[in-house]
Amino acid sequence: MLNKVRLLTPGPTPLPERVRLALARDMIHHRKSEFKAVMRRVQEQLRVLFGTEGPVLPLSCSGTGAMTAAAHSLFAPGEKVLVVEGGKFGQRWRGIAEQRGLTVVSIEVPWGQAVAPEDVRRALDADPSIKGVLVQLSETSTGVLHPVEALAALTRSRDVLLVVDGISGVSLSPCPMDAWGIDCLLTGSQKGLMLPPGLALLALSPRAWTRAENTPSGCFYFNLPKERANLEKGQTLFTSPVGLIVGLQESLSILLENGLDAVYRKQWALTMMTRTSATALGLELFAPKNFAWGITSVLLPAGVDGVEVVRLAAERHGVYMAGGQDHLKGRIVRIGHMGWVDWADVMAGLHALAASIQEAGGHIGSRDYLEQGLAAYHAALAVAPGAPLPLTHA
Repeated sequence: MLNKVRLLTPGPTPLPERVRLALARDMIHHRKSEFKAVMRRVQEQLRVLFGTEGPVLPLSCSGTGAMTAAAHSLFAPGEKVLVVEGGKFGQRWRGIAEQRGLTVVSIEVPWGQAVAPEDVRRALDADPSIKGVLVQLSETSTGVLHPVEALAALTRSRDVLLVVDGISGVSLSPCPMDAWGIDCLLTGSQKGLMLPPGLALLALSPRAWTRAENTPSGCFYFNLPKERANLEKGQTLFTSPVGLIVGLQESLSILLENGLDAVYRKQWALTMMTRTSATALGLELFAPKNFAWGITSVLLPAGVDGVEVVRLAAERHGVYMAGGQDHLKGRIVRIGHMGWVDWADVMAGLHALAASIQEAGGHIGSRDYLEQGLAAYHAALAVAPGAPLPLTHA
């Protein structure tokens, strides 16, 4: 059977036609006036997206590159940082920090749960030598949303920088950098920003800029003060990813046309739709509380192989989802509903998930799971984003 291909992975995500057309435009030179005009416009848009008055640096790399840039620019070897480890990408923060030569104190959180702000407060109180807290906004490997606003309330009154990986969170759920007091916020192009991989974005608070200016750079390529100086001239430090930045201008225009509140309302509604349908199918939500708005992780029934479910969904139904990582491989399925994805795409994904579970030998619950999910979607659109809705199933 010929199916429309639907990309419901937690990155990369589908590209709007307007973005694809922007990417197809003739090449322009990254040191000339036409490109500089694009950079000026993109800066205006990015400040709105990040909720900051400061510059937002475009970096030619993946999101992991921006994480590396933050660790190498804000902390000197031998300094101590606190890392929240609640999934694969919390572990990545630790690996990057250790590679920089930092002393790492970890708060290990069970996968599927968010860090408790009180645990972070106790760790900071116990060790005043800690210079930074490294955390995910959305832990992509589990579908958890960490309480970044509450963590910022702890760090902004101390000599401690809060560094937030927003790769699967920025443009999907609120994270106003200046209002919350975040010191470093970064993201990547291939998730909520609806672009191909290869571009990262990073912003610093004034006190983080002071730290960056006084910390010897540990990397020739990632030199944030020099990047900022070039950005003031409408350029990047090294060769610019011209096509991606031109595409970024278009994707940001799409996101901002109706305001970020509309974007967040849609993302919240898709999240409620997915979680309600999954519960109606009899599936256990892997992140029952503090869940991300762009990805939903579900535990599979005993005896059902998640690798097989993901394969069947792609081959039989044209729906691409993601499985679990490390010890969760084969145990969970991660359904992405971020970026250029609408309710019809999610409905197709939920149908593919249910059918694939059955074909893999599992059983599902209510047969009206799609109806329940769509009802939750419409109900969520009618309330403020983030307002809880009951998850019911027959």
